[in-house]
Amino acid sequence: MDMTQNPQALGVASIEECDAFLDANPHIQNVQIFFVNQSGVPRGKNLRRRDIRPVFEYARMLPGTMLALDITGADVEESGFVMSDGDADRLGRPVPGTFAPAPWLGEDFAQVMLSVYELDGSPCNVDPRHVLKRVIDRFKEFDLTPVVACELEFYVIDRKIPEAGGRQGPVAPATGHRATDIQVYGLRELDDFQPFLNDVYRFGEAAGLPLESAIAENAPAQLEIGLRHRADALRATDEAQIFKRVVKGTASRHGFEATFMAKPHNGLAGSGQHLHVSLIDRDGKNVFASDDPLGSPLLRYAVGGMGALLEESMAIFAPNANSYKRFQANLYAPVAPTWGVNNRTVGFRVTAGPAASRHIEHRICGADANSTLAVAALLAAIHHGLKHRIDPGPPMIGDGYKQAAERHLSLPRSWVKALDTFEASTRMRDYLGPRFHQMYTAIKRAEHDRFTGQVTELDYEWYLRNA
Repeated sequence: MDMTQNPQALGVASIEECDAFLDANPHIQNVQIFFVNQSGVPRGKNLRRRDIRPVFEYARMLPGTMLALDITGADVEESGFVMSDGDADRLGRPVPGTFAPAPWLGEDFAQVMLSVYELDGSPCNVDPRHVLKRVIDRFKEFDLTPVVACELEFYVIDRKIPEAGGRQGPVAPATGHRATDIQVYGLRELDDFQPFLNDVYRFGEAAGLPLESAIAENAPAQLEIGLRHRADALRATDEAQIFKRVVKGTASRHGFEATFMAKPHNGLAGSGQHLHVSLIDRDGKNVFASDDPLGSPLLRYAVGGMGALLEESMAIFAPNANSYKRFQANLYAPVAPTWGVNNRTVGFRVTAGPAASRHIEHRICGADANSTLAVAALLAAIHHGLKHRIDPGPPMIGDGYKQAAERHLSLPRSWVKALDTFEASTRMRDYLGPRFHQMYTAIKRAEHDRFTGQVTELDYEWYLRNA
């Protein structure tokens, strides 16, 4: 690939974008550059103002191993990106539209998201952004464009660990109250955290995020903020990644933590990442729209594909050991690959409202999943459903939890089972790319082995005297 090509054609921000930002923001003296690896963890470095322009002119050299670290930051030799690769550098090149103030880091800070390229300028095919682009390009076959939004639940957590163990919500900054009860859509709960939420919106706006409504969710100190739909799935997932940074950084400034961990508390709802998706044609028309509440035939094919590939992609939607603790009936987490209309007890919800707004809400993905990879897996399933015209069967009406149990329908409840199924999937290998497929499997296998090899306090509690 010719590095002298128009940067925008390669999905790379231009030097003009850099100069315009620096001219408009003379107070910015520090810039944090970062990319998000397969485990969903942002990694990068701080640069001084004078050092940022060369990143836009050419790139920043970064060790390829950063792509292959597990969620704890440990090398995974089996990935093929560590010693066997000579720990070789790749090019970190700026993503258009992501050079923006980062006031949660300090008033003189900005940030730039990077995407990873090989030294010849070609996209690195294990970078999640390029994996997603690979899937989006498949929709050219149908002359359709995905429209995507991410809706993320999260908890705020007190930094002080209770004597009894576990974790708890913080004392609310506005009222001094510590939430202990469940108040879904509670306004007082929003009032309690309004100073924090005000800063999330302020910092998010500075970072260019299209933040929408905030609600109190289904547990104490659990909140949700949605992001606007985008007819650019890459941009939508970039915004979701930046949103996590904003929320975590803002919480830290307020003296507590924010977590997108799937299941931080026993007996309470977990945190999901609801993925909203539709498809538009070249005229911008929503092809899922229909006066039929079930949506158009294309919508139903999409649902059929989502069900058909769900087990094969669970290792992406639920990437960690903790992820599987979220799937419990009657806690507003799906437990089966079911679908329905205006029904939050199923895995795939077709929304109510005007026909023109008809879309699917994928409710299975956890908040701990890498948003970019989750959308890649979702779109792969939708493409598969359209290509093969997969009939999803009749929708569920009423209690989806009860009906799933009666029909013996369930999601993979085991991390290792999900990894086995993902590794064996030729369809996920095709959609996501063989190199990525191998690396992701290796990283998650290594995480699984390390996690299950640890002796925990629960081991002692259950087995020390009883075994």
